[in-house]
Amino acid sequence: MLKFTAEHEWLKFEGDIATVGITSHAAEQLGDLVFVELPEVGATFFKDGDAATVESVKAASDVYCPLDGEVVEINQAIVDDPSLVNSDPQGAGWFFKLKLSNVADADTLLDEAAYKELIA
Repeated sequence: MLKFTAEHEWLKFEGDIATVGITSHAAEQLGDLVFVELPEVGATFFKDGDAATVESVKAASDVYCPLDGEVVEINQAIVDDPSLVNSDPQGAGWFFKLKLSNVADADTLLDEAAYKELIA
């Protein structure tokens, strides 16, 4: 199951774990990323908390935590090579995996059709 936020994050759910990244639209808007800062494994966030930072040649931007939960894994590959986010934002360019406090909260997020309508 894939869900989206109005802040241009995507989430892919596997049980109570959500893989989180930024959408292709967000990556295009930011331009070429030169720096990514990710949260620590074990960090807990509430929905909409600042979880990560990305910097491009254009600007720095925060990546928000889309739901309440605890970071259980980060993608070190995008810290080492931020361009992965630009080349494969919804694949190899994922940011972190979040153990959700309440899986049912995912129902508040956008489905793909609603997200496409938002960015149209």
